[in-house]
Amino acid sequence: MISSKMEALLQSNSVIRNMFEEGKKLSQIYGDENVYDFSIGNPNVEPPEHIKSIINEILNSESPNLIHGYMNNSGYEDVRDSIASHLNKKENLSLNKDNIIMTCGAAGGLNIILKTLLNPGDEVITFAPYFGEYKNYVNNFDGKLIVVPTDINNFEPDLNALKNAISPNTKALIINTPNNPTGVIYSSDFLKNLGNLLEDKQKEFNSNIYLISDEPYREIVYDNAVVPCLLKYYKNTFIGYSYSKSLSLPGERIGYVVVNNEMDDFNAIVDSLNIANRILGFVNAPSLFQRVISKCLDDEVDVSIYKRNFDLLYNHLINLGFTCVKPEGTFYLFPRTPIADDKKFCEDAKKFNLLLVPGSSFGCPGHFRISYCVSYETIKSSLPAFEKLASLYNLKPLKTSN
Repeated sequence: MISSKMEALLQSNSVIRNMFEEGKKLSQIYGDENVYDFSIGNPNVEPPEHIKSIINEILNSESPNLIHGYMNNSGYEDVRDSIASHLNKKENLSLNKDNIIMTCGAAGGLNIILKTLLNPGDEVITFAPYFGEYKNYVNNFDGKLIVVPTDINNFEPDLNALKNAISPNTKALIINTPNNPTGVIYSSDFLKNLGNLLEDKQKEFNSNIYLISDEPYREIVYDNAVVPCLLKYYKNTFIGYSYSKSLSLPGERIGYVVVNNEMDDFNAIVDSLNIANRILGFVNAPSLFQRVISKCLDDEVDVSIYKRNFDLLYNHLINLGFTCVKPEGTFYLFPRTPIADDKKFCEDAKKFNLLLVPGSSFGCPGHFRISYCVSYETIKSSLPAFEKLASLYNLKPLKTSN
């Protein structure tokens, strides 16, 4: 028999992954060109061309043991030094290799952080809507996820609600900016107020409360939007980063964790992250792609491709009568559903071969997520299907929410 914990996970298996599998089945029936799968954030934009030459250069010039062998659980020292220098230049920081732990993507990073911090029963707070796997990551270490609402008119977190949610059992807060699924970026003013609130609560409870910033979409931003660096606003901050989106390398599972210089118990935290990397089975981040990303730290995917998709789809939905907070980044839209039952709405969308994810999967019912990291032609072809869906609910153009 499987464990009771896994039985519960089977019952609540990822809606997004299930939708992705369903999309493949529909494609076999109707053809790929007639199925509009907006369910999963799998980047369609090609990685920078530079990466191919870097891979070949490394394979041809470096020894096999260096490319494929074990290294420190934190990752190669020179790679971590390069990342620290890159962040220092970009954000005016003073990091070095000791602040960086190479990880199997942001997901691996979040898990080693939570393994390091949590005792059974400890609470981790996040803001709704949130990436659904946070609940599973916290559950992995017998913690409890506490969800705090945001204002659905702009998805700004409610700091008063957060203040009331923090308890003596609160160990961490996870935030995601730019946010999946809303595309919202938290402002520097908000982050300053958030840092002050957490400092006050640490003093009140004589405890350590850690801020974990999940940032895989940091470079996927539009119209010169700026993503503030959280290390400047609160000393007990971790950053979890992934190259899955910024370089379109989701399958390579390469990312890193940054530990703030000023963090309480810095040395013990870093040592624990290294142990967690090993005992959770990651051992170390993929060796070849550690070396690859160290040589393309200034490279990024062509974000204008996502922006073109966004402009076409967002404007079309608004013209049809959907209401949607305008994203500042990521490759997601999170419109409101015209009925309260977002799951039924997404089932209705399947009648037109539209695969959408209900907002309840992100802790925010009454919405649906569209992942528009697909081809421009797919979006163009899907527009009549969205028209039919809007017509099903007798939608009329509404005022845009910005």
